[in-house]
Parts: sequence; C-alpha cells; structure tokens
Amino acid sequence: MSIKRLSPLGGVPRRTRLIAVASGLLAVSALATPTAMAQPADVGRTTTTQLAQAGDAVRDADVAGTAWYTDAKSGKVVVTVDKTVSAAEIAEIKEVAGDRAGALRIERTEGTFSKLIAGGEAIYTGGGRCSLGFNVRSGSTYYALTAGHCTNIGSTWYTNSAQTALLGSTAGSSFPGNDYGIIQHSNPSAADGRVYLYNGTYQDITGAGNASVGQSVQRSGSTTGLHGGTVTGLNATVNYGGGDIVSGLIQTNVCAEPGDSGGPLFAGSTAIGLTSGGSGNCSSGGTTFFQPVTEALSVYGVSVF
Repeated sequence: MSIKRLSPLGGVPRRTRLIAVASGLLAVSALATPTAMAQPADVGRTTTTQLAQAGDAVRDADVAGTAWYTDAKSGKVVVTVDKTVSAAEIAEIKEVAGDRAGALRIERTEGTFSKLIAGGEAIYTGGGRCSLGFNVRSGSTYYALTAGHCTNIGSTWYTNSAQTALLGSTAGSSFPGNDYGIIQHSNPSAADGRVYLYNGTYQDITGAGNASVGQSVQRSGSTTGLHGGTVTGLNATVNYGGGDIVSGLIQTNVCAEPGDSGGPLFAGSTAIGLTSGGSGNCSSGGTTFFQPVTEALSVYGVSVF
C-alpha cells in the first residue's frame, strides 16, 4: 500500500505529503520482505573508494523511490527500491554505476517512499498534522523536535485539530538534505520529556544515542501507535522525488503510516531518531527512515530532559 499521501488538514500538494511519529506529540510505512534481485558476480572485495563511487552513481541516476546505504560487512551498497521504480530505472542505475555495478545489491520493497504529515501525540499547523518527536531544552527555554519536512510547512503549531491550544512557533527547520526542525514552546511547563506508548503509559527519555545495525527500537505515532523492529542500515540516503533527497538516515523495518511523521524513534530511555519517511503500512510491515536525533541536538544546542 502506498503511503505517499497527506494525512491531514487541507490540501497540501502531493509531493509535500509527509510522515510523523511522537513523544508527546508526532512518525513512515510498510516493508515487504526485501527480495534480492539478480546481481553481477562479485569480483573480489570492493574497496571503500569503490563503494563510495557506487553510492555516488545511485545519487547521480536520480531515480525517485530509491534509498541506499553502504553495508561494510558484505562490501555492498544496498539499494532499496519501492514499487514505483521500474526494471528500466534499475538498469539505468546500474548503467550509471558502470564498472561499479557489481558493488550494488538491489532489494525491492512494497509501497512507495514518501514524506507524510500527521502524528504521535499530534501537533497541528495550517498545512497539516505531524507528530512531536522529543521535547528538549536549552537552559530554561523548552523546545519540541520534529521532522524538518513538517516545520517547513508552518510557523505556528497547536496541540489540537481546532488549532486553539497553542504549542509554539517554528524556530528552525532543515529539509531536504537533513530532516529535522525545532519548535519553541509557548508554555514551557507543558513540555513533557517522555514518549507516549499508546497504552496509557509513558517511556521516560533520559539521554540520546546513535543507532547500530541490529539494534531493537520502537517508535510512537498518532496514526498507528507504538511499533517496534530493528535497525537494518545506517547513513542511508533517500530520494523522495522532486529534488527532496535526504542523507545520513537510519533505515529500519519498523512500520508506519501517514500521520506518524516527525515522531520519536527510541531504545528504552534513549532517544535515537525522528521519523522521516518510508513505504508500506502496519498490516504488512514497512521500511522506515529516521533522522538521527543526535545531529539535531548538536545543531540546535539542546538536550533531552
């Protein structure tokens, strides 16, 4: 099932459809079991330089619906392609890679990679709904982190769909390239440092860390609640189409759906990421990508609490 559609409030153009998760407020979608497609035979171990060149070739091919990361263990650039990518486009990627095509491993996933708007414990702006990722602070000033594709569409945020309960105003946004944004709370006392688990309880977040391949993680979102899975790749680049390319993402097999964007990815009490986008649904599974939260914390000079 494609999730390349907007889940909210008013007509947002198709390519602006986003995805959200949440910690007190916002989270992507579905993965069919990746099926490796026929690959050229290996000719010895690929060097780091050759892998970098192969990754650059995938970017240069500029095929929407592709995501890729380097798997150092296998010595391959793993290219995940959604259902919109044709056999001809896969052939084009390999052609651009030239003699580096043997370094590519192509995997197919169901659904369509997209950015969505909606959320964990939802946050709203004029253009739609997203999820809040993590509440953070700098001194006595409190902020909410979410996805940059969310903060790009509105400057004033609310905690209810009627848009009468003010959350705060966008204080920074980075998308594409990255996918993080920050909202300054209008009422600091309303900032809750926990993540809602959609069973009446909360997970306290006491620190932030980097993801590792194979790590067990969870994410929270207003559309689909709490779901878990594992990290399958690091430093992934996703081409959402229309020039919206985001790099340095965490790739997972956690499911999500429209409305889960911006929400939190976490492992126990450790904040890990912010939902960026993906494909699928929570009936059949999903491939979902997350912006590492440590980068956003560093850029904005804030910390979890």
